[in-house]
Amino acid sequence: MTTDLATATDLKSLLDAWLRLWNGEDALAPAIVSDDFRLHTALIQGGDSSSIRGAHGLVGWILHSRAAFPDLEFTIEVPPLIDGAYLSVRWTATGTYGGGFPGAKAELGTVVTFTGTDTLLVRDGKFVEYWLNSDTLQMLQQLQAL
Repeated sequence: MTTDLATATDLKSLLDAWLRLWNGEDALAPAIVSDDFRLHTALIQGGDSSSIRGAHGLVGWILHSRAAFPDLEFTIEVPPLIDGAYLSVRWTATGTYGGGFPGAKAELGTVVTFTGTDTLLVRDGKFVEYWLNSDTLQMLQQLQAL
C-alpha cells in the first residue's frame, strides 16, 4: 500500500514531533498520541508493555527511560519508510550516564550510544500503536550491566 504526497508530508511532520517528544518536549504528547495508544516492546526490566497506554502513559515511560541519561538525544539515522498509515524509522540515541540504572557499573559521565527502530501506526492524525525494537544489549554493555 502506498500513500499520496500530502499524507507522506503529514506523516513526516508527525514523525518530527515524535522525535521532539523523545528529546524532551513532553507537552507535545497529547497532540500526537491517541488516547487509544498502545506500546509493543520487550521492557528492559521484564514485564508486559501493554500497561503503557495513551499520551500520559507514554510520557511516563519516556521520562522513566530518560532518567539515567538526562541529556539523552535521539537522531534519525535512516529516513522514514512510509506505507499507508505506517511509518518506520531507524534512530540513534546518545546520552551521558547520570546514574540510577540497576546493575550498572559504568562510571557516571560515561557516554552511551545505542540504536533502534520505531514502527508506528497513525490514525486520525495521531499515533495509535508503537512497535519498538532497540538494541538494549548495546546499551547494557556500555553501562557494564551484564
